[in-house]
Amino acid sequence: MTSTHSTAQVRVRGQARRTSVLPASEGTRPISAPRLIQHKKEAFWFYRFISIAYDQLLNPQQYTEAMREDALETADLNSRHLKVVDVGGGTGFTTVGIVKHVDPENVTLLDQSPHQLEKARKKEVLKGITIVEGDAEDLSFPTDTFDRYVSAGSIEYWPDPQRGIKEAYRVLRPGGVACVIGPVYPTFWLSQFFADMWMLFPKEEEYIEWFTKAGFEDVKLKRIGPKWYRGVRRFGLIIGCAVTGVKKDHGDSPLQLGPKAEDVSKPVNPITFLLRFLLGTLCAAYYVIVPIYMWMKDKIVPRGMPI
Repeated sequence: MTSTHSTAQVRVRGQARRTSVLPASEGTRPISAPRLIQHKKEAFWFYRFISIAYDQLLNPQQYTEAMREDALETADLNSRHLKVVDVGGGTGFTTVGIVKHVDPENVTLLDQSPHQLEKARKKEVLKGITIVEGDAEDLSFPTDTFDRYVSAGSIEYWPDPQRGIKEAYRVLRPGGVACVIGPVYPTFWLSQFFADMWMLFPKEEEYIEWFTKAGFEDVKLKRIGPKWYRGVRRFGLIIGCAVTGVKKDHGDSPLQLGPKAEDVSKPVNPITFLLRFLLGTLCAAYYVIVPIYMWMKDKIVPRGMPI
């Protein structure tokens, strides 16, 4: 990974400050490192089961409505007439936030999971949007199509996040804004262990580098987290930051990439697949327990003290 220095707009606990971002090549885990439930087939089956209670069980812990509104501020949804795509939008939780600002007929929701999308179709507020099954790393839309690209809680499942962000650049019109909302690598050793085992938890500087390499300008990063978290980076979050960039010119990204990291058409060993899936699900349980633990500590530890 080529080293680049960037500057990000980082907001911590509601306060904005200019922060120099270190080169992504210093102390970073290899993006190619094997992780459980990061590949598309594993993610497909993972969401086949958790889609049953996704909005009721997982989202309220990791990605609250307040966090969604905080993150979508960075997408600059300043007109009802913007053409917006929500990539990896699942049950449409983030899409619900988008249609508060944009007319539904101008919004497209894309996800690879038909089970998640079925939940989105049942939401009355999302009537009128376009719903598409598709791959975040290989979007079916023409170049220069959308004014805004939003993706929340999806990048952690991409085998090649650089390719997905390159696609975000391609499908945007000049002046369009991409907003990727995702997890950030934790600082606590046990959280790091489960993050490395489970799926992709990028470092903040990696987000910045991916956007910059894809050709985006005015790249900014904003930290987000549940209100009961104090010291967000210590234990890790499924949703930890919102990163934005602006496309300045027509056409595809100037970045050239090789073949995809994962070919979903290739057969998989069913025993290996099952073992990876079960282990990954156990790792996911840690990130269900952590927000409950943090919520309890928030109730016990006096205000003003880190937890």
